[in-house]
Amino acid sequence: MTETTIIRVEGVDAYDIHVGRALLQTVVASVSDKTKKVLLVHQTALSASAEVLAEALKAGGFEVFQASIPDGEDAKRIEVAAWCWGLMGQADFTRSDSVIGFGGGAATDLAGFVAATWLRGVSLIQVPTTLLGMVDAAVGGKTGINTAEGKNLVGAFYAPTAVVCDLDTLETLPRNELLAGFGEVVKYGFIQDERILELLETKLTEATDVGSEVFREIVERCIAIKARVVSSDFKEAGLREILNYGHTLGHAVELAERYAWRHGAAISVGMIFVAELARLAGRLPEAVVDRHRKILESLGLPTTYKAEKWDQLLGAMQRDKKSRAGTLRFVVLDDVGKPTIMAAPTPEMLFAAYQEIVQ
Repeated sequence: MTETTIIRVEGVDAYDIHVGRALLQTVVASVSDKTKKVLLVHQTALSASAEVLAEALKAGGFEVFQASIPDGEDAKRIEVAAWCWGLMGQADFTRSDSVIGFGGGAATDLAGFVAATWLRGVSLIQVPTTLLGMVDAAVGGKTGINTAEGKNLVGAFYAPTAVVCDLDTLETLPRNELLAGFGEVVKYGFIQDERILELLETKLTEATDVGSEVFREIVERCIAIKARVVSSDFKEAGLREILNYGHTLGHAVELAERYAWRHGAAISVGMIFVAELARLAGRLPEAVVDRHRKILESLGLPTTYKAEKWDQLLGAMQRDKKSRAGTLRFVVLDDVGKPTIMAAPTPEMLFAAYQEIVQ
């Protein structure tokens, strides 16, 4: 398949997600013809690829300013955002100018936050170059930075004008980073699309081969789920909460590890935790919990964590942005494709569920 698939996010600020290969010119075409200046935000490791994109943008008539940011979660700091604002101020960026986020989830989160806050909002194009970025971070308009107290506690809901997922950019992605991105893929399978789980169970080699049509089907299925959810609930007032499956404990693990763990790996542990929590509450069959473990372990993702970290994790979860009035809330399953909310589980039940995942 060589054609581009377009998945539409509906709503007040509707936009298209382009999925395909060789989409460099699609990125250029997505920039508004009113734009004169573009801030290209990219991780340092992507400097060579960013230079190719910058040249294409210049050929399209745009003045390009590159913001080379740290790799990983180190990019999502207020100091990095302030540096980007400084670049834009010195270059006299106006409301008609644009920001492009080029890279993994951390780059698109930061670029989105910078675009949302400069002059109260300028045009944003997201170009994710990791599996995690394509199926999750770059889609849906969540932007944010981290603080010492937790992940993504500062941020804004801000829709891009376009998202361009060029599958060719995944060809050079390190294998362990690609597999970590499958943490989010598995999430989509359990909350809404069992076909994703079946492909991982029966066609694992093809499913994890970025050049295969099975891989592309999985990516498009994940993006389509997120597009449908955020189209109906942009600011997470209801349905969008299901996208946080595994994230409450997962974010706490990331904080405990000082962001040395990849996001998908932490979410993997988080999903096992909430699966065990739902099982203990009598809501989820043991066979579905076992299915979580088998699929995640087949991808080389972790399913256990350190026994001595419980108190630290509990404190981080209580500060999580998904809590309400100090009450812990978890997305759990009643079965595959049947997510729901469990509010205020007892401390004893939480501890018991954690004992099921300790190393």
